[in-house]
Amino acid sequence: MTPIQIGLLSIVVIFILLFARMPVAYVMLVVGMSGFSIIRSPEAMFSVSSQTMYNTFASYSLLVVPMFVWMGYIAFYSGLSSRIYDATYKVMGNLRGGLALATIGACTAFGAICGSTTATAATMSAVALPEMKKYNYNRSFSTATVASAAILGVMIPPSVIFILYGISAQESIRQLFMAGIFPGLLLMALFMLAAYLQAVYKPAYGPAGPQVPWGEKISAVMSGGVEVIIIFVAVMGGLFAGFFTPTEAGGVGAFATLVVALGRRQLSWQGFLNSLRDSVRISAMIMFLVAAASIYGRFLAVTGLPTGLARWAVELPLAPVAIMAIILFIYLVLGFFVDALALILLTVPIFYPVAVELGFDPIWFGVIIVLALGMGVITPPVGANVYVVAGVDRETPVMEIFRGVGWYLVAIIVCIILLTLFPIIALFLPNMIFA
Repeated sequence: MTPIQIGLLSIVVIFILLFARMPVAYVMLVVGMSGFSIIRSPEAMFSVSSQTMYNTFASYSLLVVPMFVWMGYIAFYSGLSSRIYDATYKVMGNLRGGLALATIGACTAFGAICGSTTATAATMSAVALPEMKKYNYNRSFSTATVASAAILGVMIPPSVIFILYGISAQESIRQLFMAGIFPGLLLMALFMLAAYLQAVYKPAYGPAGPQVPWGEKISAVMSGGVEVIIIFVAVMGGLFAGFFTPTEAGGVGAFATLVVALGRRQLSWQGFLNSLRDSVRISAMIMFLVAAASIYGRFLAVTGLPTGLARWAVELPLAPVAIMAIILFIYLVLGFFVDALALILLTVPIFYPVAVELGFDPIWFGVIIVLALGMGVITPPVGANVYVVAGVDRETPVMEIFRGVGWYLVAIIVCIILLTLFPIIALFLPNMIFA
């Protein structure tokens, strides 16, 4: 067999093992090491694997992951997420479908201090679903809104997926963060439109809440919103201005969130310990996943498959936009079965060279990929966000949540189309600052 044939066979083997529900990281690690051993030698495999594992866990750039993860957990255990929701709820709760709109707005704000879609889903489920139940919101509508809006947790920087894409593609994390802001706000607006249209079409889905006096609205926004703005400006402002690197920004963000939590006297000692425990657990999982994907990526590079695929795609008698549509469709299908973090580490070595060869901006491609992965976390059978929400709200069957995400899937597709037609939406900030 040729190296390229071995590379193709490895992809088939990986998906067979994933369908058998084996852990993604172990699958990529074993297949990558086995393939490298076949093409080169066992000695070369052990040398490359050990170096890659060590370099991954000793990587300075990956230190940003535990910092941003900890930042989100501090916000959760200190009740900052509850104040964010309370502020958006008092501003929009009196509208038809207002609680759903408030949830989407709160997920956007929480995304500014949390880089994980599943963490956003878990946090907002605990905060928003009891309120929606209190005002007799349709169960499918309310749970699907939370699961879908949690995608904003990785569109609005800081984002763990942007970080992993930047590391895998060797692109600027700073530019990726800037590129995600306007697409994230656009997706928020489209989600709000989808929620509002559902509430108008079926008024029983989202009845309007009580009217809140303007003074109380302003007080709530000043209480929850200002803290988020302070943290976001401290992290993103310093990052965009070049005062510190993305890794240092993670440390600044965690420190700023901790200061806000302690200043409020709402972070207990047990909550502090829980935030450390959860952050270590999630960070270790991500780091091992990155290490395994790096070994598999090294194996794919040796096979020549990514380069061959890029040449083949360029020679197809199709327009570049059509090829990009095929790539996005592949991401949508793979997202049905593979977790978003694993999928981006698995596929970037394959599709990134294709996108660059076709002339697409790599920063824009990163934003598009994150959007495509967003569809995967709310579609069956994997649908990580849906299972997180179902785990919090045990009264709503999983399939009932899946049935409610259709409107939000359409919103994501519309967002992808708009970004494809107008790439400047994503590239405006990076081009303006780095021109």
